[in-house]
Amino acid sequence: MSAASDITIWLALGAGVLSFLSPCTLPIFPAYLSYITGMTVKEIQGSQELKVRSKLLLHAILFLTGVSMIFIGLGIGVSILGQWVQDLLSGQSGIFLQRIAGIFVILMGLFVAGWIQWKGLMKEKRFHFNKKPVGYFGTIFVGMGFAAGWTPCIGPIFASILVVAGNNPTQGAIYTIMYVIGFAIPFLLLTFFIGSTRWLVRYSQKIMKFGGAIMITMGVLLFTGQMAKISNFLLKLVQDSWLANLG
Repeated sequence: MSAASDITIWLALGAGVLSFLSPCTLPIFPAYLSYITGMTVKEIQGSQELKVRSKLLLHAILFLTGVSMIFIGLGIGVSILGQWVQDLLSGQSGIFLQRIAGIFVILMGLFVAGWIQWKGLMKEKRFHFNKKPVGYFGTIFVGMGFAAGWTPCIGPIFASILVVAGNNPTQGAIYTIMYVIGFAIPFLLLTFFIGSTRWLVRYSQKIMKFGGAIMITMGVLLFTGQMAKISNFLLKLVQDSWLANLG
């Protein structure tokens, strides 16, 4: 695995975290917990009982299972498509796909940061359920419905990961899995510490601007082909620091 792939894996993890902390997801997070557990938001935020926390955590894990099935399936599908395109063009597609991926990631970064508007992405296409799901099994389907939607913030971020996966098919599944892990970590943490969402919501817009800037930087590096050089430089810097500490 190259140094560039190592850096991209960590960026995919960060993209998952950013998706959860986005203004499209974080503010409605307590409402989702309320829906899948059948408890009111007030009950969820006010209860400190271990039994209630365990119930919330189990529902959260099942919800994320449904999310993961859709996200990882899309990641694998795009990786297969990317490999097919590269084979079709007999290895001449590398630079072309890399530049297309760079332009797309830059555009999505501008959108996520709020510096450009794209009305097509602002239309929410998430599935809606008229009735609460029956028990834990239904929570998985709610997660699948959430992941299958195209929300204003999650869509561009996850689409960028899919484009990068298509550009590097051998690592595509890993990028998607790391994205899912990045989305799952804050989801599970805030399920257990539900009161923290209020503090994070206040800073979600700033978090998105920072994340959008990171996406734009990544897109520029992809387009110019500098990702590998910078990754190798950072890797060498870490290795030299580690060897210096050993000495």
